[in-house]
Amino acid sequence: MISQAQIDQFHEQGFLVVEGVLSAAEIASLEQDFDRWVGDSRSQVAAWGQTQDGRPRFDVESDHRADHPSLRRVASPTEISPAYAHAGLHSRMAAVAAQLIGGAGTRFHHSKINSKLPHTATQVKWHQDFLFTPHSNDDIVTALLMVSDVTPENGPLQVIPGSHKGPLWSHWQDGRFTGAVEAAVEQEHCQAPVACFGPKGSVCYMHTRLLHASAPNETEHPRTLFISVYAAEDALPFGENPLPSEHAGILVAGEESGLVRSTSNHIRLPQKPRGASFFVQQAGQDLATA
Repeated sequence: MISQAQIDQFHEQGFLVVEGVLSAAEIASLEQDFDRWVGDSRSQVAAWGQTQDGRPRFDVESDHRADHPSLRRVASPTEISPAYAHAGLHSRMAAVAAQLIGGAGTRFHHSKINSKLPHTATQVKWHQDFLFTPHSNDDIVTALLMVSDVTPENGPLQVIPGSHKGPLWSHWQDGRFTGAVEAAVEQEHCQAPVACFGPKGSVCYMHTRLLHASAPNETEHPRTLFISVYAAEDALPFGENPLPSEHAGILVAGEESGLVRSTSNHIRLPQKPRGASFFVQQAGQDLATA
């Protein structure tokens, strides 16, 4: 599906952008469903819908209005859209993720849409995905499918190349799971980011330990990502799935080995957000403590 040179680049840098992973027809189906949900959001004033664990499926930004929709998150869209289920479970995107992970097989863990509609306030603070979804090993890949064109200007993913080989930085501050690294880590380690962008249908594959963030979209062009997380078949999840769905744990490649593989990591388990999404944790609006 991809070359050995691309696989080597992923393992060296911690990320890889591949263009043309999904076809124009596949992307059109995803766009159609997401545009319908944006239309639905115009009649909403707060998060709405319901997922498997009772939390809202659709989450909106603080600047959301009927005439200025700011739908920032759709949780587990594979449950409500055949197009997203195909993309997450059966498409070339999943096959490439499995190729990058290697091993006996690859499982689907969870999915979501993170969107930044034109001139909206949504941003993502610096963090590492593994601290949200710890497993017995870290052969885990986050695949970010560009449902819209992503440009250097409309709030693309920003990554720190090679940071997946470094430490796991705590996402706890003052007894609260903030879902982000502390300011001192950002100042020391996140000052030379690389932007990940491309035409719709491209996918950025990112190692679960890679430091990353993104800024608000201040352009006229939407930036919409369908994000699916894939784990090695022999990686045992620690704690609850932050976005449980009927598809969690499904093999997208390979076969069951019956084995659990462990690597050495010393971390504090995350808190699952009580609100609609991790955005409330990063904004300090989710006050659960452990």
